Amino acid sequence: MKRLFYFALMMSPLIGFSQTELTLEEAIAIALENNYDIRLVSKDVAIAANNVNIGNAGMLPSVSGNVSAAAGIQNTAQTLLSGEQREVRGNNTSSTAYGASLDWTIFDGLQMFTRYEQLKALRALGEANMKATILTTVYDVMSSYFDLVQQKQLINATQIALELSAFRHQTAENRYQIGQASKLEVLAASVDLNTDTTNLLRQRDQYRSTQIRLNELLARDVNQDFSVADTFLIESGLDYERLSQQAKQLNPTLQSAIVNHRLSQLELKRVKGERYPVVNVSSAYTRSQSSTQLGFATHSRNNGFSYGIAASVPIFNGFIQRRNEKNAEFAMEAAEIEVERVGQQIESQLLAAYQTYLMNLELVRLEERNREIARDNLNITLEKFKLGSIAPLEFREAQRNFVDASVRFSAAQYQAKLAEMTLNQIAGTLKMD
Repeated sequence: MKRLFYFALMMSPLIGFSQTELTLEEAIAIALENNYDIRLVSKDVAIAANNVNIGNAGMLPSVSGNVSAAAGIQNTAQTLLSGEQREVRGNNTSSTAYGASLDWTIFDGLQMFTRYEQLKALRALGEANMKATILTTVYDVMSSYFDLVQQKQLINATQIALELSAFRHQTAENRYQIGQASKLEVLAASVDLNTDTTNLLRQRDQYRSTQIRLNELLARDVNQDFSVADTFLIESGLDYERLSQQAKQLNPTLQSAIVNHRLSQLELKRVKGERYPVVNVSSAYTRSQSSTQLGFATHSRNNGFSYGIAASVPIFNGFIQRRNEKNAEFAMEAAEIEVERVGQQIESQLLAAYQTYLMNLELVRLEERNREIARDNLNITLEKFKLGSIAPLEFREAQRNFVDASVRFSAAQYQAKLAEMTLNQIAGTLKMD
């Protein structure tokens, strides 16, 4: 039963990896379509784009239709100039009116044109935020995906260690049965076998947790099972100067800061426009009628067209205008400082990430050589162990060295890939490979 348990444990990861493979391109495509953050930000972008029209900027007139009706019952007494007196109790009166009116601001110090430019800048800001969200989501998906690749490699290395420990344990039992080994050797092999079994179970649990996290990023059933690729593809020729130029043009955080600076300039221009006069034109067409049982006219009807123009000029408002302009200037200067700060921050992040990238590339080469050496050493030690020419502890040490070297190599590859992804994310050119 014990041997059957270990056999099932060693085979179950292979069964898990035989599920349908999810490629990185497919994962990113699913995330771009389903991810909740992207879907929410896309709605903000749609609202900002929908707001860009001349009517929302105040360039178009407003037209309204008006209808009114009124009625009443009154007791009325009148004395005419001739001395005649008239009196009506329960006098019924009624009136109705309907028509259309137009109001149009034809000049407001060019503020309407500035507001239109602000609406377009807000749309650009939404697009920059959308790109930042997409880059962050793609980075998270790629990070989780390559973490699964790394863990899959670790599972394979741990499984090899478990198979060797099972072989060593069986060998120790066989030797013990024929009197060539002590019970202590069997117990030591059993302890190591249990340790490797625990390591494999923990590694598989970590793999499953990361798999669930990736499903969450993809906004799909978190219980969905899948396999991933077996290897990393690391780009080793990234150029710092090219990345720096791309970051200045494409980095969404810097683009957002630039758009905010543009918005502050437009706001200052709009505030200064409040110094100029505002000119409005209006017109209306009205039809009305009224009736009463007592008066000089018991029924009247009117219809006609009216129009006019009005202008207002700000003269003095308690220095509020000057204060608003000064505040707008301060806001514009602050936005300019923010652009410089973000630019320097991006440059610093890019340089630090590039140094990390170069170091990890060197570590990948170093750890790959170490893993090959550890594998050769394990193969030689295994053959000697089969011949009984080395002690079990030496075999166990070679086994540990191989697992540790495999872990370090996988970790170096993963860190190098993360560094590559970070560089492309900062530059705004994160690729899907």
